[in-house]
Amino acid sequence: MDNETNLGVQRLREMDISDEVVRAFQWLGFTDLTSIQDKCIPLMMDGQDVIGIAPTGTGKTLGFGIPMLEYVDLNSTEIQEVVLAPTRELAQQIADEITNLAHFITGIKIAAIYGGESFKKQMNALQRNPQILVATPGRLIDHMERGNISLANVHTMVLDEADEMLKMGFVEDVEKIIRAALPSRQLVMFSATTNQDVLTVSWKYQNNPVEVVVPSEDKDKPNIRQYLIETTPYDKYDHLLYLLDAGLAERSIIFCNTKDMTQRLCDRLQKTGYNAECLHGDVKQSQRDKVMSNYRRGKYEILVATDVAARGIDIDDVSTVINYDLPDKKEYYIHRIGRTGRAQRTGMSLTFICYRDKILMDEIIKYYGIEAINLFFDDFGVLCRSDTRLPFCENT
Repeated sequence: MDNETNLGVQRLREMDISDEVVRAFQWLGFTDLTSIQDKCIPLMMDGQDVIGIAPTGTGKTLGFGIPMLEYVDLNSTEIQEVVLAPTRELAQQIADEITNLAHFITGIKIAAIYGGESFKKQMNALQRNPQILVATPGRLIDHMERGNISLANVHTMVLDEADEMLKMGFVEDVEKIIRAALPSRQLVMFSATTNQDVLTVSWKYQNNPVEVVVPSEDKDKPNIRQYLIETTPYDKYDHLLYLLDAGLAERSIIFCNTKDMTQRLCDRLQKTGYNAECLHGDVKQSQRDKVMSNYRRGKYEILVATDVAARGIDIDDVSTVINYDLPDKKEYYIHRIGRTGRAQRTGMSLTFICYRDKILMDEIIKYYGIEAINLFFDDFGVLCRSDTRLPFCENT
């Protein structure tokens, strides 16, 4: 695309971002900066500590990845930039995105370390002397205690999805990692929401942080048509088959609340003849990597997952998210449906609502200001709109 029409390129040049990173921005097909990127990049370039609050899917990785690449001293063999992520999938995703951004930078080395992968493989990556390290807290602590990693020369540390990471029980690990770097290092926290743990870590370790709160604006907000389907626990599986057979979930992620339900639903779909795989906490890392690789390449169309296992799934062409179970927490609903409607594509979410779910769903609708269309199955088993009582057509 011509630089004259690429607003993102113009803005990055105004921020004095290097030609190599600007070229990668264009090479990756980006045309404009999201709000969180536009606000956080200059703050980080000025050396400010930042608390960035923005919804999922608004481009936070580029928001901190671009300044981190600008900071790197390519002549140094020390770890200079660290990103902490709550899950291995998200750590992989962040490392991949930063690697793509660094496509035109000669001599830069980026490593990702996380649980579930052999120490030997990770030691090989560390022995290449990466300047940028992406890690989950537990595995980073392991390497630090073995003397494999020093954070003494870290310039910038980023906590991504800080709310989830701290809520998952990593508070002590995160604080230990922060203390392993110099107090003068830059500390940046990105989060979809704020909670007491996030505020406490900020108060203890950040230096005069600038808070950037970015609500979903029209240009950032995923374009997702949301539907609520009345059902019963007894009918739910048959109703799911109706959606799949009707072509309403050609490339979908189906969310369940428990590992057991995720596995049982996936097994049932496979036995019925559907090309499906699943992700949950009991799936071994080698299998998780294989599942995600095959899903990205389109080897199967249906991924059944729990909330934690789906962290870090960032695939642009997911057409539909199905909430087989309504999530227990309001914020999980937004995290789930945010897996679709990315990269200017239109997505669809379909949420099964049993009688016991109605109160929580009403709270979610009110809390997030959601506009959703109610659907039901008539006496003939046809999916209909509740407002018109006519058969449902997704394009209407």
